[in-house]
Amino acid sequence: MKPKITVIGSLNMDLTATSVKRPMAGETILGERFETFPGGKGANQAVAASRLGAEVTMIGMVGQDPFGNELMHVLHQEGVRTDHIGRADTSSGVAVIQVVDGDNSITVIPGANFALTPSSIEVKREVIAASDIVLIQLEIPMETVLAAARCCKEANVPYILNPAPAQQLPLEVIEQAAWITPNESEAAVLFDDTEKALKEYADKLVITKGEDGVIYSGGHVEAFPVQPVDTTGAGDTFNAALAFQLASGSALSEACSYANAAAALQIVSHGAQAGMPLHDEVISFLRQNGQNPL
Repeated sequence: MKPKITVIGSLNMDLTATSVKRPMAGETILGERFETFPGGKGANQAVAASRLGAEVTMIGMVGQDPFGNELMHVLHQEGVRTDHIGRADTSSGVAVIQVVDGDNSITVIPGANFALTPSSIEVKREVIAASDIVLIQLEIPMETVLAAARCCKEANVPYILNPAPAQQLPLEVIEQAAWITPNESEAAVLFDDTEKALKEYADKLVITKGEDGVIYSGGHVEAFPVQPVDTTGAGDTFNAALAFQLASGSALSEACSYANAAAALQIVSHGAQAGMPLHDEVISFLRQNGQNPL
């Protein structure tokens, strides 16, 4: 059976500009390329999980605009269930992304994503209760994150908290999460002492470290040697792949290895969703790199 994953989060249209340098204050430069890609941490994770083979439902909001139409259309094409995505009387979320040497800087305008309220979650209790695992990020209002966490607890459904963009969180949200997946900078915002947090949240805290791989209590997964083209969506791919394997019954160490491989495959193409791999591609990549596939 396919694992059932529900993603509660954002949908954005990514407006991506690629250039050889970042402009300084007051400076105008010529870029190399401009592209639009469907994105948003929630939508990215939904697409990634669906491509890997999960049965995915998305809970979120888009606007009454062409971007909203396109975001819904793309998710539907990717096999994601979209009937729990609402329409807000505002513009859809947008992310402005500057890509330089394969690395990115992002400014997010939430738009309709901030119309996803706690009451929007309350009416989705049955959807959450039917899930094997829930993915939550922080591009929606904090009170909505808290409502989602409470619904998961009441339904006895585990959730992965991807604390991005970085911000302080209610202790309740951290304590109730089955797994927390910050990158290094996000971990520094959440915890005064990362090493202490790894011990305190053993088998729960997973920290992604880019080219230094992934660490968790008692374990470290090395990064794969790939040349990044665009790192947008790498964390989202990692989280979706982690959820897919954990919902399938894998141990945390196995799930981290699989998720690391999926993220490595994703960053060698442009756009958050464009390069998200299929399950068979991840298995093949693991074999090519001398690892036993799950």
